[in-house]
Amino acid sequence: MRRGIATLALLSLGSVIPALAADPQAVAVIHPTKNSKVEGTVKFDWVSASEVKIVVDVTGLKPNSQHGFHIHEFGDVTANDGMSAGGHFNPKKKKHAGPKDHDHHSGDMGNLKADASGKAHLELTMKDVALFGQDGILGRAVVIHADQDDFKTQPTGNSGDRIGIGVIGLGK
Repeated sequence: MRRGIATLALLSLGSVIPALAADPQAVAVIHPTKNSKVEGTVKFDWVSASEVKIVVDVTGLKPNSQHGFHIHEFGDVTANDGMSAGGHFNPKKKKHAGPKDHDHHSGDMGNLKADASGKAHLELTMKDVALFGQDGILGRAVVIHADQDDFKTQPTGNSGDRIGIGVIGLGK
């Protein structure tokens, strides 16, 4: 039995390793939580072992509003309110802050700014975030919140309910 499991694991790695040889990418497809219409995509492009470029395109937000935007610790999106994703991803146990602040959790990605039609586009590059390893985000969740992140309130930024959620998976 153990030999069968080990063989299966090695075969699985064999199919993943070629995909990781080139610049790996990840993607989260955002789905609305209960009573929301938020949907879209968040793409993560590998820049270096500890740096990721993030490109966000979402719709269904309140027009001309800002929304906290974080990576959460679990890729569990089974709860209709998004709470099954747990808290912010914070492997180094740092305080909550903005993504440009020197000291912040790995999950702190700032705010999305919706235009007059409720669409938001954001591009940012984050350090101290990785696709794999201790700071790895694969298999975790991206959460869009109802309110603006204040970058001060611990540990969440007082950004309110979860209105959009998606699991971060390996992309092409």
